[in-house]
Amino acid sequence: MEAPMKTELEAAGGQYNVNPGRRRSTVTSINMHKNLDAKIANPLADIPDEDLMLDVEEFAREKDIVDMLPLLQRGARVAQNPKGYEHIEGLETQELEALRFEHSHKWTHPMALYFTIIICSIGAAVQGWDQTGSNGANLSFPTEFGIGHGETEGHPNQDRDNWLVGLVNAGPYIGSAFLGCWLSDPCNYYFGRRGTIFISAVFCVLTPIGGAVSQTWEQLLITRLLMGIGMGLKGSTVPIFAAENSPAQIRGALVMSWQMWTAFGIFLGFCANLAVYDAGDITWRLQIGSAFIPAVPLCIGIFFCPESPRWLMKKNKYRKAFHSLRKLRYNNIQAARDLYYIHCQLQIEADIVGKSNYVTRFLQLFTIPRVRRATLASFTVMIAQQMCGINIVAFYSSTIFVQAGASQKNALIASFGFGLVNFVFAWPAFFTIDTFGRRTLLLFTFPQMAWTLLAAGFSFYIPESNPARLGVIALFIYLFAAFYSPGEGPVPFTYSAEVFPLSHREVGMGWAVATCLFWASVLSITFPKILEAFGSTGTFGFYAGLNVTAFIMIFFFVPETKQRTLEELDYIFAVPTGRFMRYQTSEALPWWFKRWVMFKKDAKCKPLYTFEGHMMAGDAGSDTSSERQRVGKTG
Repeated sequence: MEAPMKTELEAAGGQYNVNPGRRRSTVTSINMHKNLDAKIANPLADIPDEDLMLDVEEFAREKDIVDMLPLLQRGARVAQNPKGYEHIEGLETQELEALRFEHSHKWTHPMALYFTIIICSIGAAVQGWDQTGSNGANLSFPTEFGIGHGETEGHPNQDRDNWLVGLVNAGPYIGSAFLGCWLSDPCNYYFGRRGTIFISAVFCVLTPIGGAVSQTWEQLLITRLLMGIGMGLKGSTVPIFAAENSPAQIRGALVMSWQMWTAFGIFLGFCANLAVYDAGDITWRLQIGSAFIPAVPLCIGIFFCPESPRWLMKKNKYRKAFHSLRKLRYNNIQAARDLYYIHCQLQIEADIVGKSNYVTRFLQLFTIPRVRRATLASFTVMIAQQMCGINIVAFYSSTIFVQAGASQKNALIASFGFGLVNFVFAWPAFFTIDTFGRRTLLLFTFPQMAWTLLAAGFSFYIPESNPARLGVIALFIYLFAAFYSPGEGPVPFTYSAEVFPLSHREVGMGWAVATCLFWASVLSITFPKILEAFGSTGTFGFYAGLNVTAFIMIFFFVPETKQRTLEELDYIFAVPTGRFMRYQTSEALPWWFKRWVMFKKDAKCKPLYTFEGHMMAGDAGSDTSSERQRVGKTG
């Protein structure tokens, strides 16, 4: 089909369904910039077998993998009809057995996949420990550096000291938001996912040690700013690395290990704070310096992981991508299937976004409709993580508990309890994020976080002489953490690592993490001043109100992504935001009210998305290409 005809068809509202071969382009009713019908399609569906085999042959020649042609052809047939593999001719017995095993044992995968997730989890633990090193140190390092008058009422340096303590605490987040996250795109381009994670680990080994030997608050601030480079690179890359290596059916559970082990790192940080409590003048130095410990195995272990197949395909290294997939899947047929299917979807992405450099890729986050919707959704979940108020506790729990009437030691013990609750209650998300979904977890947990924060704030009205005061405040803070951990805790990094097309995944994730960490830095800098101005009750009430605002934003701007391949999400985010919002108010919200407020079990909700053809992942697939399936009653 000639180029002029393509222009004419696109002008008429059609969209090319581009497949690897140059000999065929078929027009479908799906416009990938404006998917008004909310259809999700397999690009290989309904292609005659002869044409499919010719396209695979051309693909193999183009990518210099002709020696794999018979395997690729069988893999393409499976990709075309992933649930109908029993009826595909030519599959070998061991290939059929591997596909059956994959279908019935979704949690059983090669050790290389789980080792990759373990290394990513260590990276997350580094992130969490880095965040809490300053929590206990806040009780002593300001005094040593002459900025410890912030809590002295009426002291002439009170305002300055409040801002300086906040600035030192915010250092890693400032460094991440303004430098580390934005270095992620070029570092990934030149060094790959593994190389970028190694660079980030080096920063995370050296900077805590540098902070521990600092002699002035300015030196401590510089080391924490440099730590932010490592945190930004790691936070932008590790979730992508885990997402790109994971099968779609369990991708959410594996990628959410980022937050679960970040919570574990926060818990370890609190453990370290408490363990060295009696170390005298060097206590705060040990508390800050201990964060280097988990970064060491990250430095070493990352090079034993297979590189991301999608990154290798992006660099046109298809043979290496196949070998990487082979390590991550049990059988060659699974690797060949995924290689060809991912390639087909990447061709569609290339048709949507075209070629671009770093600057234009960043601008396209806000100009290409499909990418812009992902940008809005990732921005929403990331800023909501700061709006919910979790980091006022993660950064300043020791200070909060001291204000509640605890001694310094008891404040550290109470902070330890917060870290433990935060980690333990992250586990439920491991089992629910791919069943209930990302969106449902968020919509359930935000109202709970709002009322628990409000209750914690009102608990400060209990007289200090009452021995129950500290216990009640701690109880509601722990309940807040228990609701946060399975919802807004794991979802933002998991979600943001999924939603962008491969062409914009690094810069998109950089944007998302920069959003999160920039507002974390704002929170860290301003919290001492907000606490001074609003008091404890007013501060907690303020963040309770922000939870309600975040709930509304998520309801309108965040589509569900569970159990879809990364490439199939192109169709989800091709649905216009206006249509998605209208569906939530006209269909989803009335259904929810009838079902869960009026308890009408016969309430029906018209699905937003329809699935056409044989899909690669999730429970929305079908063995009948004409069948339409629905997903999620909340859209």
